[in-house]
Amino acid sequence: MIFDRIVGFFSDDMGIDLGTSNTLVYVRGKGIVLSEPSVVAIHKDTGKVLMDGNAVGLEAKKMLGRCPPSIQAIRPMKDGVIADFDITEAMLGYFIRRVHGRRFLVSPRVVIAIPSGITAVEKRAVRSSAHLAGARKCHLIDEPRAAALGAGLPIGESTASMIVDVGGGTTEVAVISLGDIACSESIRIAGDDLDAAIIEYMKRTYSLLVGEQTAEQIKINIGSACPIEEELEMEVSGRDLIAGLPRTTTVTSQEIREALREPVQAMVEAVKRTLERTEPELSADLVHNGITMCGGGALLRGLPTVIAQATGLKVRLADDPITCVARGTGVFLENIDRWREAFEMGDDEC
Repeated sequence: MIFDRIVGFFSDDMGIDLGTSNTLVYVRGKGIVLSEPSVVAIHKDTGKVLMDGNAVGLEAKKMLGRCPPSIQAIRPMKDGVIADFDITEAMLGYFIRRVHGRRFLVSPRVVIAIPSGITAVEKRAVRSSAHLAGARKCHLIDEPRAAALGAGLPIGESTASMIVDVGGGTTEVAVISLGDIACSESIRIAGDDLDAAIIEYMKRTYSLLVGEQTAEQIKINIGSACPIEEELEMEVSGRDLIAGLPRTTTVTSQEIREALREPVQAMVEAVKRTLERTEPELSADLVHNGITMCGGGALLRGLPTVIAQATGLKVRLADDPITCVARGTGVFLENIDRWREAFEMGDDEC
């Protein structure tokens, strides 16, 4: 017990948004101190993480699609859950040490946001990874409530708040009241599926193979969910699937909008299904309170407009939507006694 208190003195409490695409870290009293891609570079033969500064995060992401045969850049998270236990542990450990400046006796209390739809086995995997990565204690909170806290919604009040969090691997939809989730849905269709749809469209329409990073840039630069005031175009380079040679072509925002139609519609349907299951009194609240969107995927041009048209509700984009979940873990940390009881997190400690 004494040793635990001593270690706690040297360690900063941390909130982690452990995302499929990006990991953000909030440190109590300091705010968000780290935002890095959830990518790790490993030796292909041994499966061990590269022992240098380029092994994790942004530098590792730059290696995607560019690695020599001996090295592989991988995403250890898939659809919001752990796909590779050992690599996730190594990634978490790296981020924890980096935030603490690689100090000795680092063993922080950690809060990790997780998708609401994951299984008990997947929860145990997250807790175990955090523990093995150096966490003294680990609390799990569901992403919708973390996102709502980060967006500043009054989730502790007796009125309905609706959050739609479009991340890299999952889209979380929830109606929250009195600190608890009244109705929710978690679908494993999100930002990565938008990228995959663009890759498939380029293959099918232009016989051009493009990589993940190129698809992401297409989405960011000219992607949209509905017609935009000034349609855009972009030159795209890749490998010709017929000739096998490098080639460049030009694509338009209208084409990319068509490519994204199916995953966008899946997100809209998830919102509508959640609303259909919401109690009438809470539905009445939403007429006035509307829907709040967050997550990197929510930045797709026109996505809030499409959801507003489909539901008839007001839809707003949260301030700094990418950091909402991480900021929500910070709110939890700063008020841990209050929210731990409200969120009933006792069974989620390690």
